[in-house]
Amino acid sequence: MKENLVSLQTRLLFVHEERDIRHHFCENLCAEDFLLKTVPDSREALKVLKIFPADIVMLCIVGDGLALLDEIRTHIPDGIIVAVVNNDTSKEVLNAVKLGGYNYVLMPFDFGAIRELIRNRLLKTSFEGKERRKRYRFENLIGRNIKMLDVYQKVNDVAVANTTVLITGETGTGKELVAEAIHSRSARKSGPLIRVNCAAFTETLINSELFGYEKGAFSGAMALKKGCFELADNGTILLDEIGDIPLQTQTCLLRLLDSGSFQRVGGVKTLKTNSRIICATNLDLWHMVQEKLFREDLFYRINVVSIHMPPLRERKSDIPLLARYFLKKYCGQIGKDISHIPDSTMEMLHRYDWPGNVRELANVIEQAVVFCKRKELALHNLPLKVRETSLPKAFILNLASRSLPDAASALIQNVLAETGWNMKQAAEKLDIARGTLYSKIKKYGIEKPRSGD
Repeated sequence: MKENLVSLQTRLLFVHEERDIRHHFCENLCAEDFLLKTVPDSREALKVLKIFPADIVMLCIVGDGLALLDEIRTHIPDGIIVAVVNNDTSKEVLNAVKLGGYNYVLMPFDFGAIRELIRNRLLKTSFEGKERRKRYRFENLIGRNIKMLDVYQKVNDVAVANTTVLITGETGTGKELVAEAIHSRSARKSGPLIRVNCAAFTETLINSELFGYEKGAFSGAMALKKGCFELADNGTILLDEIGDIPLQTQTCLLRLLDSGSFQRVGGVKTLKTNSRIICATNLDLWHMVQEKLFREDLFYRINVVSIHMPPLRERKSDIPLLARYFLKKYCGQIGKDISHIPDSTMEMLHRYDWPGNVRELANVIEQAVVFCKRKELALHNLPLKVRETSLPKAFILNLASRSLPDAASALIQNVLAETGWNMKQAAEKLDIARGTLYSKIKKYGIEKPRSGD
């Protein structure tokens, strides 16, 4: 029996400006083979891809269609992209499609041929995808955005070397996970990975923590203590928040990087360590160098290879992937059965800017799972700070100056306009039943604008 690669888990996005053609396409493919969405133009396609990570995108090549092919590829780098062309499409356009590495199908559609084409491509990518997915997920690093693919490639390249690495990025982006991935893919993976949060120690304690101390080195030093560099011998040491170490310790660290040697606090014997050093920071170290807060020679010594972790707001296409991962994780931990994140909830997650990055997203999903009483995460399960971003700030401020009925009416009118008076979508965005929405439209005397108004 043939493997059924095309299934209801296969997400297909179809882009065509003519409504009848979109309807015809749905009738022939949706119920049988795919989880299918259709949109009329490129603007809507890019918007949908943010919350609907399609496995396959089929789009009509008209106007900016050729340029859109490349843009879509950045959203679904491991997806299948198929151009829809007419019999009168020029040879130049067809050649451009082929040169770009895209498949194409002719109209009118031969749905049997389309299924076969997609099946063959899925069969091919199911093997290729095993290698791709290795690049898309390193240990607990998750993401398919082009910026994350660059991180994965750098991790792969640097893991086999013994080079010092500097990982930069905002708090909550996953810098420690990058260090773990480098260690686990290196020849040192059987050795220890020692983590040191440099910001957690006072100036007097940081040297003792890193280099250890001899018995009697200071009051309270009742016995010899090995430091983190000794403990990390034949392994890896992660110096997190490297920008917080004092200048005196920076001098000791520079010596260790240059010679591999150090002395315990209160000791005279020179010790050696065979440990790989990875540093991480959320600070601008070069700015600190200019302000004489960080040694310039140490900066160059630790910045042999730099890996920057992008903030979540710069890779929002990964939010559905991350949100579903955290949903599954916390449902397992808390013991709940929540199987779905609706598009309306996912869109709200996408609109928020995530100043706390992936760590904040994880916390939001965990909180939502705790309070969720249904089989899917509803809008009201999200924290207020996230829900507030679903409307423009100016609109929210305008609502605040109105009476409650006026504010409710304005909110409903705004959502109806945004969804094109699609009652199902509007009710989902407002997190109310459709019947309730109809009642409120009648209660507030809201009328649908006539075309041309």
